[in-house]
Amino acid sequence: MNQLNYQHLYYFYVTATEGSIIKAASVLHLTPQTISEQIRTLEAYFGFDLFDRVGKRLQLNSQGQLTYNFAKNIFSMGNELLLSVRHQQQNQQHVLSIGVTDVLPKILAFEMFQRSLTVHPNVRLVCKEGDLNSLTAELALSKIDGILSDQPLLNTSNVKAYNHLLARSGLSFFVAQDLAEKFVDFPQCLDNQPFLLPGDKSAQKLSILAWFAKHNINPQIAAEFDDCALMKLFAQRGYGVFCAPTSVEHHIEKQYKVRVIGRTDMITEHLYLISPERKVTNPLLSPLVIKGAAR
Repeated sequence: MNQLNYQHLYYFYVTATEGSIIKAASVLHLTPQTISEQIRTLEAYFGFDLFDRVGKRLQLNSQGQLTYNFAKNIFSMGNELLLSVRHQQQNQQHVLSIGVTDVLPKILAFEMFQRSLTVHPNVRLVCKEGDLNSLTAELALSKIDGILSDQPLLNTSNVKAYNHLLARSGLSFFVAQDLAEKFVDFPQCLDNQPFLLPGDKSAQKLSILAWFAKHNINPQIAAEFDDCALMKLFAQRGYGVFCAPTSVEHHIEKQYKVRVIGRTDMITEHLYLISPERKVTNPLLSPLVIKGAAR
């Protein structure tokens, strides 16, 4: 028997974990046909089928379950090896590779990075931006060390990762400086006024809308943005009111020439570090968690 092809085994492992070839294709960024061919090649190598088809679903048979158990151990040990080697290389090369969700205010990410750079001034920082799903996939493959996100990773995720709360803040409401004087009697002053709302990717969108409803406020939703920096530029030019974490309001006022017209603690912005470790041992990430716990 020739040497086992571990790439074929990995495609089988992901398919068994996800429960279907379609889902596995999405995770692996391959076509379903490619994955089907690789699994058939693996079955031919073993000399037996690994799945039974039950309706439209694939179900592991007894031999498939045995193979899956071995594959799970193999790739779990492989991930542990990658993590150990990565951490060793980082200690030598001082590299911190971290993902930042695209809806997170960049000033919050900067403040977190600054904590690590203060403790480790020789760090080479590698930042990757994307949505939470794509960054989680990179975390699962050990391509990044952690993720900064405004929302935690849900327990329904197939990725083994842990949420560490770094900071929380209420929200401040901003408008262009030359429009600020017309906004008195907050929050009722927001009624029937143009408002710039975070997009669907934001953890705050539904909370903001619920807060409006609770106060019987009906703003005119002028636009929705996944890019919070673009939203602030629109506000700077007078296109509407927007909100952002109170903890960084002074930075926002200074950079975008806007003014705070009100605040609320009823809506809370959270900042999480999502890491593959329950207790963060990576020395380049630990300053974030230690200071976050002290806040």
